Amino acid sequence: MAGMTLTAVEIKTERLLLRPGQEADREGIIEIFTDPEVRRHLGGPRPRSEVEQLLDHLGTVVIPGSFVIADNSTAEFVGTMMLGRRSNDVPGHVIEGGSELELTYVLRRKDWGKGFAFEAATALLRTAAAELPDQPVVVVTQSANERSLKLANRLGFTQADTFEQFGAQQTLGVAQLHEFK
Repeated sequence: MAGMTLTAVEIKTERLLLRPGQEADREGIIEIFTDPEVRRHLGGPRPRSEVEQLLDHLGTVVIPGSFVIADNSTAEFVGTMMLGRRSNDVPGHVIEGGSELELTYVLRRKDWGKGFAFEAATALLRTAAAELPDQPVVVVTQSANERSLKLANRLGFTQADTFEQFGAQQTLGVAQLHEFK
């Protein structure tokens, strides 16, 4: 289960398009890394200069399983979403040896509360369920992040554990990939 490759490069929903990053997404990416409210449960905002240097270095490198979430009608950047492997060297696993599929996402603050994260996550997980063998999928969020916990529950994740990481209690949610077919 260590490898994972989705053949889908783009995933379209009623309101959104999950696609590779583009240079036009740069300001949106900088915003989600530097906004104190967006980063409140993610270790705090990063300095703009640091984020710009990172983007200058990486460009629009596409990490397998990572997508920009864009508005279908305007092509405007909404956020990012990734379905990758949870690193074995961090806490929070449901299988021995770790490396479970992990769903992560970050949206611009102005796009919170519109159902975009739910819509994008549902589409990505359905696509993965159609292409990959059944396996656990995890989501990890700071236990204090009530909005993210509510979204994980709405998506069908159940709480499997809590643990300490990044100086805060984290909640580990789990679901089986086949549940998203």
